[in-house]
Amino acid sequence: MFGKKKPIPQIDKTQLALIKNAERRIKQKKRLYIHFVIFLIGSVLLIVANTVLNIGQEFKIFGLDWFVIAIIVWFVLFIYHFISVFIINKFMGRDWEDQQRDLLVAKQEERIEKLKQEYLAKESKVAKSQAFDASAKSSAPFQKKKSELTLIAAAGEDNGIGKDGDLIWHLGDDLKRFKNLTSGHCIIMGRKTFESFKNPLPNRTHIVITRQDNYAVPSGVIVVHNLDDALDAARKDAQPFIIGGGEIYRQAIGMADKIELTRVHGNFPTADTFFPEIDGFIWKETHRKEHSKDNTHNYAFSFLTYERK
Repeated sequence: MFGKKKPIPQIDKTQLALIKNAERRIKQKKRLYIHFVIFLIGSVLLIVANTVLNIGQEFKIFGLDWFVIAIIVWFVLFIYHFISVFIINKFMGRDWEDQQRDLLVAKQEERIEKLKQEYLAKESKVAKSQAFDASAKSSAPFQKKKSELTLIAAAGEDNGIGKDGDLIWHLGDDLKRFKNLTSGHCIIMGRKTFESFKNPLPNRTHIVITRQDNYAVPSGVIVVHNLDDALDAARKDAQPFIIGGGEIYRQAIGMADKIELTRVHGNFPTADTFFPEIDGFIWKETHRKEHSKDNTHNYAFSFLTYERK
């Protein structure tokens, strides 16, 4: 009917952007064409002014008539205009700027998300640790903890602890400290660590973790096949010690209550066994004793004690 309005065709954003870009390119080419026409007319007028009207016939620049210089400069400006329209604006125009901006924003968002995930992971570790401590305290408020699982090790600044099943250094005072702390206790270790001893260490109960069946050991040495069984075997000890190697440390650090670490002040690129990273969100340093390099110790080192927060 007469009052009925005609439907207005809808154009999506992509089509609208293409139309606007086409209009912009048409305007740019029109301006370039006008510039070319003016350049031709202007060049003719400059030639006529000099040769017919004798304007500035005696004036020369670098041995050339002034109108030649003027035409060359104008031609260079026209070439720049041409390049701007057909090269720069085509490949590095608004679309190119939008694309680069989107790439930059995407990279920033990816970096922010990565930092966010790392922060949440650390927060999760702290929360789990606090929840575990709170649960332990609430479940047995009047009971003293039965044992204090302790990791004991010597590690370089790069956390290297050994090479080919042996220590990289020999520090007499560190060995004395190891003996004083572990004497009278259970020491839990992997098979390779146990085999690095010439004989079982005196006044200590050795608990060896190995996957091998029928693994032969001297009398008094306990053989188990996983860390849980090792801890069960040491359940009567008030402070069992984990003494290595690298894989056993990694399995036990999440269960440990304390770390007795000798930090050797040096890097050891030849190391093939490593102590796990000590997370400052979970562990706090409670004691430190420095030891300088001397005639009997080739490296300076520090005795460090960490306790779970």
